[in-house]
Amino acid sequence: MNESDFLAKAELALLGGARLIQYRDKSGHTEKRLKQASALKKLCQQHQCLLIINDDVELANSVRADGVHLGQDDTSIDQARQLLGENAIIGISCYDQFDLAINAVKAGADYVAFGAFFPSSTKPGARTASLELLRTAKQQLQIPVCAIGGITADNANTLIKQGADMTAIITDLFSSDDIQKTASHIALMFS
Repeated sequence: MNESDFLAKAELALLGGARLIQYRDKSGHTEKRLKQASALKKLCQQHQCLLIINDDVELANSVRADGVHLGQDDTSIDQARQLLGENAIIGISCYDQFDLAINAVKAGADYVAFGAFFPSSTKPGARTASLELLRTAKQQLQIPVCAIGGITADNANTLIKQGADMTAIITDLFSSDDIQKTASHIALMFS
């Protein structure tokens, strides 16, 4: 996808009601990633939306993102907090394991993410998380809970009804014929 399409699609999601954008690029192409993340940060500021960078604390710091989302093998919460500051949003992937969420909360995470709840083309080999896990997390944790993995406009409401405060949607949203309408439909589920 070229640069203008990338930003245009992100803006349509924002116009549709997305309140948080996570930049996720696993390419390792440093210059491209810096350019895209910087442009996305500017766009998010224009729309008063949060920008979270996936897995890369240095990039989050470079573009002054609102925070970072960390996986199991990434930088620790303490290290991310030291670099990004006390006001940074730090989210943690907990996959299908509630104990990881408990540890993340103790370490100072601002939100936790569970999944995959459905088969995902982005992460085809991801472990499956249960709706019971989502319900338990929402009942026992005092921080927001994000649902990830194979989420669509058709199945997001199931997760929201079980307590998801956020849903991470990539393929279904950005391959939609009407990104803004799809984002708006999803955003209304949280009302």
